[in-house]
Amino acid sequence: MQKMSNIYESAANTLGIFNSPCLTKVELRVACKGISDRDALSKPDPCVILKMQSHGQWFEVDRTEVIRTCINPVFSKLFTVDFYFEEVQRLRFEVHDISSNHNGLKEADFLGGMECTLGQIVSQRKLSKSLLKHGNTAGKSSITVIAEELSGNDDYVELSFSARKLDDKDFFSKSDPFLEIFRVNDDATQQLVHRTEVVMNNLNPAWKTFKVSVNSLCSGDQDRRLKCIVWDWDSNGKHDFIGEFSSTFKEMRGAMEGRQVQWECINPKYKAKKKNYKNSGIVILNQCKIHKMHSFLDYIMGGCQIQFTVAIDFTASNGDPRNSCSLHYIHPYQPNEYLKALVAVGEICQDYDSDKMFPAFGFGARIPPEYKVSHDFAINFNEDNPECAGIQGVVEAYQSCLPKLQLYGPTNIAPIIQKVAKSASEETNTKEASQYFILLILTDGVITDMADTREAIVHASHLPMSVIIVGVGNADFSDMQMLDGDDGILRSPRGEPVLRDIVQFVPFRNFKHASPAALAKSVLAEVPNQVVDYYNGKGIKPKCMSEYESSRTLAP
Repeated sequence: MQKMSNIYESAANTLGIFNSPCLTKVELRVACKGISDRDALSKPDPCVILKMQSHGQWFEVDRTEVIRTCINPVFSKLFTVDFYFEEVQRLRFEVHDISSNHNGLKEADFLGGMECTLGQIVSQRKLSKSLLKHGNTAGKSSITVIAEELSGNDDYVELSFSARKLDDKDFFSKSDPFLEIFRVNDDATQQLVHRTEVVMNNLNPAWKTFKVSVNSLCSGDQDRRLKCIVWDWDSNGKHDFIGEFSSTFKEMRGAMEGRQVQWECINPKYKAKKKNYKNSGIVILNQCKIHKMHSFLDYIMGGCQIQFTVAIDFTASNGDPRNSCSLHYIHPYQPNEYLKALVAVGEICQDYDSDKMFPAFGFGARIPPEYKVSHDFAINFNEDNPECAGIQGVVEAYQSCLPKLQLYGPTNIAPIIQKVAKSASEETNTKEASQYFILLILTDGVITDMADTREAIVHASHLPMSVIIVGVGNADFSDMQMLDGDDGILRSPRGEPVLRDIVQFVPFRNFKHASPAALAKSVLAEVPNQVVDYYNGKGIKPKCMSEYESSRTLAP
């Protein structure tokens, strides 16, 4: 009989790199310690090469600079990679000794390597591992990779400008001023960031408050030069130049907490010609407010754990497990659909769960010793501790419990949703982003307790949890689509709507001939937004922000 671990491997190996919409970009910083050279007389000239796995093949993504004669290199070049929560992204870091006379790689130049997934680095923020050479540790050498989300992506800033004593450019009335703010790019080109409205006939205008993303204002670099120009509007489009000044986002941040920042508005021509020229007016920034939008990575890197629970359908409609037509048939060489779906989704969730212990339940079967029907029994038959060690442990518990059960019915999933909701409800008391619950329900058919299930889902939508339902087999799943609120709002039988869409339903047959990655991607794609919606909606910030935030460019 083929070992289950091989099936596990084969599922993992088919996870490729996809062109799905990128969730976010992550910067990886790399450092090594204690790398020894094969030539003991001289120190190595190390360089780290980052490789990614796609369809079982490794390919080079990027490499750091070479640091000459160094055994503890800290590389300045960053690796920027796209991060997809719903995929296992396998990375390999290889350290090579690149001597000055050639840039190619030879086997003899290999100093050691380390493999991991991007999810592991992101969830730990800092991953240190020994370097391995031909399967053995390479002396005492180690590599450390630090992940940092590209900062400034979602934060936005609110600015409120006014001016006083602007030059009068109109003969019969006062100037009609407006303000333009440009970002000066690295190549010295200027990008318009914002243009205010025109305030007519007023030398002391107060422009409306406006919002702009930090990314567009300064590309996340608070020392980037911003050029600001005040014009006198003319209906013919030939606006008269009043004056200009330069600033930075760093300087503008001085206008927080009730303080003001002001600049002299200068017309360089007047300054050159007029001896006693002071300025063409004063521009004042009355307020600068920064609004922080926390991302999925902020919460994960802040220490939020994904608690993954599995529930498996053991109703009689699956067929007798001893019969090869049964959906629960344990084939000697081929995992059944339940196992394929479990491994594909679990493989990804486990990177975000530090203890790698997964509660696994069954429903719709008569269980020993009394053979009463249960809708939320532990498949390891240990009600006090239903947790299995890793996805492999869930697979083994599933295989060993099958012969002991009597498959029965009906198909009730409300009890298991309520069971996970109880844990999620206890989590809300902490008022912290420390645990988010994902319940994976694998079922072969239409559920019997639709009213109770709708009630349970509406209740759960107020909690830190998401429900993923994978429909196994060829039943008519049209009722299940109703639970996935994508095409309309799910309501409880009493008419109460869900607070947020937390259910994702996918029929396994749509992915029968696709890789496990495609299934995992489909069912997990909405999870990051569900996590963010829940915590942002409750005003809950990521934990350990101080540490992580201080590493972000825009930390106060």
